[in-house]
Amino acid sequence: MGQTITEKIFSEHVGRKVYAGEIVRSPIDMVIGNDITTPISIKAFEESGATTLANPDGFSIVLDHFIPAKDIASANQARISRDFAKKHRLKNFFDEKDMGIEHALLPEKGLIVPGDVIIGADSHTCTHGALGAFSTGMGSTDLAFAMITGGNWFKVPESIKVVLSGKPGTFTTGKDIILEIIRRIGVDGALYQTLEFTGSTLEYLSMDDRFSMCNMAIEAGAKSGIVAYDATTKAFLEDKPLAREPKICYSDADATYVQTLEIDVAALEPVIAYPFLPSNGHALSEAVADNIKIDQAFIGSCTNGRLSDLKIAAEILKDKKVHDDVRLIVTPGTQQILREANKRGYIDIIVDAGGVVSNPTCGACLGGYMGILGDNEVAISTTNRNFVGRMGSRSSKVYLANSAVAAASAIAGKITAPTL
Repeated sequence: MGQTITEKIFSEHVGRKVYAGEIVRSPIDMVIGNDITTPISIKAFEESGATTLANPDGFSIVLDHFIPAKDIASANQARISRDFAKKHRLKNFFDEKDMGIEHALLPEKGLIVPGDVIIGADSHTCTHGALGAFSTGMGSTDLAFAMITGGNWFKVPESIKVVLSGKPGTFTTGKDIILEIIRRIGVDGALYQTLEFTGSTLEYLSMDDRFSMCNMAIEAGAKSGIVAYDATTKAFLEDKPLAREPKICYSDADATYVQTLEIDVAALEPVIAYPFLPSNGHALSEAVADNIKIDQAFIGSCTNGRLSDLKIAAEILKDKKVHDDVRLIVTPGTQQILREANKRGYIDIIVDAGGVVSNPTCGACLGGYMGILGDNEVAISTTNRNFVGRMGSRSSKVYLANSAVAAASAIAGKITAPTL
């Protein structure tokens, strides 16, 4: 009986063949915490009586949500993680000195490896499946259990096979593909399942596109998203000091899927998710016809804060100005992305156009800081969620889009189609 890539990854870790629906105790290669969730894990760890981490090199803490600290509470919370990291001489601890949004930073550091089993106390941990790993979000106490034991219990998820065909249009990206998937199956269409992305379109999709797609698998209710290792994966990893030897898995031709979803990407135009669900997708042409004026454009987050996002934004903004009624906020995913964007001139172009470039942070995405929306304000955002009050006031509205559309809309003052 054939296996999916996800079943094979768990089989490798458990030491026997396992299939969807089985409950297994699996070792974990990387446990990820951040400044919001880790203090809870640390408290549970210490209350258990544990004194040492089961796998210290397989534990990463990334301070990314409210760092540099936005207030006294966030400063005190960050200190809990700092003190723990110092006490346990944690190798993979990332603070202001080498900061980044966790789901952009850890792949950049070579800490995410094909074939891994990864958990994080953040729902968008599924991002890392883009590298051919099983990666999912769990609660802070689940994290503590993994810190203590080096493993955790999993129900091996069923898989939905997503078959992507055709070459994407100039401004159609991985973000649009995942928004289209969520539009079709809904926010609960893949509950406790894996979205396995396959098909001829993958050869046209960069690693940044793949990260975006896997990042938002959770917005369809999925346990994880995954893309099998290929030439694009190899090229992304080859200059990185990998933490472990990759264990490359591929799905068998006779693997069992609960559903097959086919999408003609060549016919797909950019997708805009209207408030208040990521599944409320509309074609860009429809959004343009609706004449939706905006107060803020945001480019960043673990979904779309990568170098390619800053590149397309700069290309669209070059020699233009942000609309007088619009605030443009750009948040690079990591310091390395910021440095490279600066070296290539993207930052100067964005600032010259009237944009503001912040430090790497999750802040604006979750309505924390660095881009809060006021009452009745409207934003176009490259983030992953547009729930009521997600980025600020409960009367504000967030439209989700790719970075090209967000940049073009910042210039026009309303949602519009990008041009070069």
